[in-house]
This record gives sequence, structure tokens and C-alpha cells, in this order.
Amino acid sequence: MGEKLRIVTEPWSPYVTVDDQQASGLDYEMTNIVFKRLGIDVQWQFLPWKRCLMMVEQGEADGVLDIFKVAEREDLLLYPNEPLSDVNWVLFQSNDRPHPFNALDDLHGLTIGVSPGYLYTPEFDTSSLFIREPAPSHEANFGKLVRGRIDLLVTDRLVGQETIHQLKLRDKVSQLPLVLGRRPLYLALRRNVGMDLLMQRFGAELKRFKLEPAYAQLVARYTGEEPPTLPASSGDQSAIGVEKTVEQHESSAL
Repeated sequence: MGEKLRIVTEPWSPYVTVDDQQASGLDYEMTNIVFKRLGIDVQWQFLPWKRCLMMVEQGEADGVLDIFKVAEREDLLLYPNEPLSDVNWVLFQSNDRPHPFNALDDLHGLTIGVSPGYLYTPEFDTSSLFIREPAPSHEANFGKLVRGRIDLLVTDRLVGQETIHQLKLRDKVSQLPLVLGRRPLYLALRRNVGMDLLMQRFGAELKRFKLEPAYAQLVARYTGEEPPTLPASSGDQSAIGVEKTVEQHESSAL
């Protein structure tokens, strides 16, 4: 491949972090390591998620990092057999205005902060029990939560913990323990000539990398946790209450 592969993604620490134009993060580094082993140069762009999706749809980018595998995107995108990480969707509350949550019915009449263009779970995305209110950034969502402009917000467990840490909100905001849903994150490429083989090679090399000590070191560095015992490719689980989250090493997690 003569030209660089153009990949877009949204900063989403600890999976993708952009600080003073320097990029890092668990999934960003894994992807770079795998492509380097395959001899592929990558040109990165970091943009809001809806813009990332638009660029891929319009052919302005070759691929997108940290995307879910959903039926409506199958005609546009190719996915490897191996995902990068797992998202665990959870709710966060203001400690001054707690809202117990054990089922979607508990959200009746509430306003829930979300991110534009994100898919959570089919039940959550289509429910009419509550209002979904988007915010331009995760930081803005947490700001709205603290100021009482929303009742709860939904985001990935690690992303939420990292944002709380960065904004110094540990004494003002807490995570609710129930997992709303879990889904694997992938690198995906547009369906173009030659991409099928590249995706197969990427998936195989990613799977090999996950067996190496370097993978466990990356996970520990960016999450403060050990890699999951089961592979991330164990499948989507979107039912509420899949499990209670394990809150360990939160000070170093998202």
C-alpha cells in the first residue's frame, strides 16, 4: 500500500488520548503496533465522533478506530475477527442528587446525558421512559451533571473514571454499580479493494499481540487493571445487569 492509511477517531481516554497534539492510549497504541508489524503507515485524525462517522461514510477516511460492530454498518465497513477492547456502559450520578438504578424503569422521567452519535444498548437507545440529552464532550456532560442540568449520564466505566479524575470531581460524582451493557470495540476499514486481506491480517496480528507480555503492560499502564481473563471477542452483551462493575485502581483509570 503506497499511501498512508487514513484513520479517524475521537479522543476517548484511556482508549485514545490526545494531549498537546501528542496521541497515546490503549487502543491507539495497540493499533499502531499491529500496523507497524504489518508494514502499514497510518495518518491519524482526531475529531468529534459524528464527524468521524461522516468522513468514513463519504470516503474521506479509510477507517475508524473504536467502533461497534452493528448490522447497519456491515455494507460500509470491514471488521477484523479480534476486537481491541470492551466498553462497559455505566451511569454516573451527582452525590448531591442520587438516583438508585436497577432497571430502565428507574430512569422514568429523568434526563440522561449522552454523547452525539453514540450507540449504547438497543433497550436504552430506543426507550421513551427518559430524555437523552447530548453534550459536545464528556467533560461538558460531567459539568452538566454537577450543576444539576441532567440527572445522570452514561459513558464507559474507564472513560468516566478518567474524566472524574481529570476534572477533580471524585468527591462530587460517583459511578452506579450496575452495568447497562458491554460491547467490544473494533478498528474498522471501508470496503475497498484490498481491504479484506488487510483486515484478516490485522485481526490475526492483534490476536497474537494480546498473548504477549507487552499487551498486559499496555493494559496496566492505561487502566491500572489486568487484561480480562476471557478474550474481548467473547461477544456483545447488551442486557442490563450483566454484572456489577469492579472498581479497582480508580485513581489511574478513566
